[in-house]
Amino acid sequence: MAEREVVTLTRDVNIVTIPDGYHSTLNKGQEVTIHQSLGSNYTVITDYGHMVRIAGSDADALGKDTQELHTLVSETDAQAVEKNCWEVMKTVYDPEIPVNIVDLGLVYSCDVTGNAKGTNDVHIKMTLTAPGCGMGPVIQSDVEKCVRALPGVDTVNVEVVLDPPWSREMMSEVAQVQLGLF
Repeated sequence: MAEREVVTLTRDVNIVTIPDGYHSTLNKGQEVTIHQSLGSNYTVITDYGHMVRIAGSDADALGKDTQELHTLVSETDAQAVEKNCWEVMKTVYDPEIPVNIVDLGLVYSCDVTGNAKGTNDVHIKMTLTAPGCGMGPVIQSDVEKCVRALPGVDTVNVEVVLDPPWSREMMSEVAQVQLGLF
């Protein structure tokens, strides 16, 4: 999003404060400035200067359309599910950084295994940009929700690991260029 947009909330809305990850509510009629709208969530600045995240499912409170998750591959075999997992993880963003978690290098692995039910179990290993990041559980939950919504997925385990620790070198070249680090 190039320009910031000031909007008035049309209803009370649940939020997550950034960077500490606390859950709270903003009230109908409060003005917020949309700071970024990447993936399916919105990062906004309140009239008190606090940065918070509003889920895409609550976009109507901002006067926006809710965003639906679109699957690129409709097959449900393990290979197709893995491809879909990587694609939907690219829709998850750290609310403070305008780069998806895959390009940031936060996702270390995505293992998809067929199970006896004829569906798939998914195990993802990911890290955070900093140990103790308050938004870590929120990002972890975002990954779990978007992967769980995919066809052919039965169980999802998103494991946050801190070894090896994340570093800037783990970012894709595209991400480094996007952030002006190249």
